[in-house]
Amino acid sequence: MPRKAPAADGSHARVLRVVRRIPAGRVATYGQIATLAELPRQPRLVGYVLAALDGDSPVPWHRVINAAGAISARREGPGGAVLQRLRLEREGVGFDARGRVDLERYRWVPNARRAAPAPSTRDSAAPTSPRDRARSASPSTAPRRRAP
Repeated sequence: MPRKAPAADGSHARVLRVVRRIPAGRVATYGQIATLAELPRQPRLVGYVLAALDGDSPVPWHRVINAAGAISARREGPGGAVLQRLRLEREGVGFDARGRVDLERYRWVPNARRAAPAPSTRDSAAPTSPRDRARSASPSTAPRRRAP
């Protein structure tokens, strides 16, 4: 029985647009795709959209995994999971002994090249307490004290 094609517009199209952006050698989670497609808290919908695709679809469905870094079961049975793992390994994505992907290493971060690193709060020279802020303030902005 042929699968029903996803809707050409709406939430299905948004999910597929985001999934198409995942580069080879990177993975994203169902929840991450839902958030990027402006469908927060709807990772199951992402799973339903991807499950409706044929295994030979040009959409890189194999780059979407669960939040634990594991491959979720597909309705094709274990053969679908094997195919997904083989495709990811061919792209350079590694798996640990438990069959999980290190998300810190392989997770896709959209626009990562353009994003500036966030400043570290520990290394910051900015004063943190009200007293420190008052001490570091210039004389014109420092709080005035009453004379005794």
